[in-house]
Amino acid sequence: MRCVVTGGAGFIGSNLTDALLARGDSVTVLDDLSTGRRANLEEALANGAELVELDIRDAGAVDSAFEEAKPEVVFHLAAQIDVRKSVADPAFDASINVGGTANILEAARKAGTGRVVFISTGGAIYGEGEGKHLPLSEDAASEPLAPYGQSKHAGEGYVALYRRLYGLSGVSLRLGNVYGPRQDPLGEAGVIAIFCGRLMEGQNATVFGDGTQTRDYIYVGDVVSAALAAAASDADGAFNIGTGRETSVLHLIELLAELSGRDFKPELAEARPGEVQSISINPARAKAELGWEPQVELREGMRLTLDSAQ
Repeated sequence: MRCVVTGGAGFIGSNLTDALLARGDSVTVLDDLSTGRRANLEEALANGAELVELDIRDAGAVDSAFEEAKPEVVFHLAAQIDVRKSVADPAFDASINVGGTANILEAARKAGTGRVVFISTGGAIYGEGEGKHLPLSEDAASEPLAPYGQSKHAGEGYVALYRRLYGLSGVSLRLGNVYGPRQDPLGEAGVIAIFCGRLMEGQNATVFGDGTQTRDYIYVGDVVSAALAAAASDADGAFNIGTGRETSVLHLIELLAELSGRDFKPELAEARPGEVQSISINPARAKAELGWEPQVELREGMRLTLDSAQ
């Protein structure tokens, strides 16, 4: 199968690219390498993947890449994912996550693509879960606390619009907090990657707030399998891709200390304004309609992540 993976040089995208190649698909990666890294694709490029460096805001460049690749399936992961940057510059965030997504969908329509899998977000779309019945289902209200969540929600709307307007088959995956090998401990990384980096440097874990805040942590390999399952189905709408379980920041630190056999303690810092206190997302619909459910328990996923960081 001919596939395009936008954002394929990133953490999740490169893991997905490897999985596609392993099953015999041809893969064209579109990435501007602003946050993704060519090193993540070293093995993939050696195995036949093609990297096209472009900005998804450039409609002409996107159209040309799609005309060349003629993808049967598109996995759209390219995005502005830094929540703080989205607050500081919401127009920039929207230009990539909304405008760029529209460019990808339009190029897919022109190229006769059969299926688009849009990678969205769980917690950032639903907003604060504290005081609500967790884990949240896809029917829960969308109440983003940052422009990032709002722009991703708009992207989902465009996927649904292109299905209604043009018959372009598409689905949106609302991810929990993804972690695993290749997640960069710098910049806009998830907390597990950051903690692993600090542990390797012999430092303690900086915790914003009291550490009791919870997230739904999902291993990258499970996210990849969800994307493949979504591509193989004709399901539409949004699907939660998480575990349905809450894990506190303090528990992550305890697990890392235990797994590494090192002294690793939290250092509390002032809470960040607007940060979600509690969230978990219910993956029941994905199990029922996509035949997918997470396989990697947190302890095992943390061990794999820690091993890859050493």
